[in-house]
Amino acid sequence: MKKYLSLFLVFIAMATYAQQPDPNFELYILAGQSNMAGRGEVTDAYKTAGNAQVLMLNKEDKWIQATHPMHFDKPSAGVGPGLEFGVQMLKANPKAKIGLIPVAVGGSPIESWLPGALDQATGTHPYDDAVARIKIAMQTGVIKGIIWHQGESNSGRPTQVAKYLEQLIELITRFRKLVGNDNLPFVAGELGRYATFGNINVEINKLPEALPNTAVATTENLVHKGDNLHFDSASADELGRRYAAKMLQLQKKK
Repeated sequence: MKKYLSLFLVFIAMATYAQQPDPNFELYILAGQSNMAGRGEVTDAYKTAGNAQVLMLNKEDKWIQATHPMHFDKPSAGVGPGLEFGVQMLKANPKAKIGLIPVAVGGSPIESWLPGALDQATGTHPYDDAVARIKIAMQTGVIKGIIWHQGESNSGRPTQVAKYLEQLIELITRFRKLVGNDNLPFVAGELGRYATFGNINVEINKLPEALPNTAVATTENLVHKGDNLHFDSASADELGRRYAAKMLQLQKKK
């Protein structure tokens, strides 16, 4: 009997060990709307971008090498900032493995990032769906930060602009509680400076003073792809580098 009990305990211990997240598998959440999902053209140069140590959680919730497009929110998904962000984070810590969790939904207002909220255009639940994917990812790695790009869908209504910062802080707080880290680094990106998004950018730039361990990635000199809305591929790449620079600054503060 003691022999069987010992074997059972060994089996439980082995199973528990096998389920432990890899501390060197550093995970980042990519959230927001279409400019995070990416709408840049996937030319031949971008088809081969990436690194074998930079992975993404695909639509089937499997880890594969990260490629463009990373997101699957809409058929128009293309080059976004996420992949270049991941490459830069790997350069800063080449002994790690980087895991990117794409959860952005094009066209989603911040109100659709509430628990239980439905995004009418896509028929999805952005926050709930993100939570499910984050929980899956956390089984194998450790969440190290979030990058966020959203606000275009809220910029046209003064009443929504006025409460944007409050809603963003609430969202960050929920994400931090979800992953069990009250100081999880969070970097928000400015909206494109080429359109009438200045009102939202004012609110976004208040974030670092309003909530600890947050930062803002600038979009100065970035350009759109001709639609006055979405970053072109080169600008999306550059934004990814700016996200990474801000994320690394926050991580060094800890």
